[in-house]
Amino acid sequence: MDHPLNAPHLQAKASAGLILALPKGRILKEVQPLLARVGLVPGGDFADEDSRYLRFPTNHAGVDVVRVRPFDVATFVAHGGAQIGVCGADVLMEFDYAEIYAPLDLGVGRCRVSVAGPAEDPVAEEAARWSRVTVATKYPGIARRHFAARGVQAEIVHLNGAMELAPSLGLARLIVDLVQTGSTLRANGLVEREVIAPVTSRLIVNRTALKTEPELIGAWLARFREALAA
Repeated sequence: MDHPLNAPHLQAKASAGLILALPKGRILKEVQPLLARVGLVPGGDFADEDSRYLRFPTNHAGVDVVRVRPFDVATFVAHGGAQIGVCGADVLMEFDYAEIYAPLDLGVGRCRVSVAGPAEDPVAEEAARWSRVTVATKYPGIARRHFAARGVQAEIVHLNGAMELAPSLGLARLIVDLVQTGSTLRANGLVEREVIAPVTSRLIVNRTALKTEPELIGAWLARFREALAA
């Protein structure tokens, strides 16, 4: 029996242009075996991490993939630059785009958003009585909501990297960042104080695209569901 994506009318729709946004880096490597099970094979220089190309054709006519920064995947999908994408739950928590539907947990990119601080902080045990704290993070929304729920005002130092340096250089008392193994924290004299949320990567869909192209988008969702079940 032919797969629904091979039906002539869906091939015609696909030729109009369907974009899948994928994040660069570790998650891209982890998601590639899933793409193979889905039957989606990017061409061109996609396998070359040093390639300057950002958009690649695939073995499906009219279906391209774009390779962008992890934080930008959600923006591309929310604003219709891509119809579907692969995005970490941390990004969805931070931006909370109403335009995005996240139907599938892909089970890749496992890590966690955590609060960390100096291992030798002499008053860390008094954190429950703090009313204000400085926090270095690239997740200001997550950090503010987390501390506000505890009655603590978080003064944010917005950094895009090297958060682990902030406490030792006096920029912030704590950091909120992604943690996978904790080795970078330990190497910089920090310890994980609290896990805010576990993180995996999700398949995300632009809600308008799902409404206007339900058969096409639905067929791709079905492929991903089948690949995950297998």
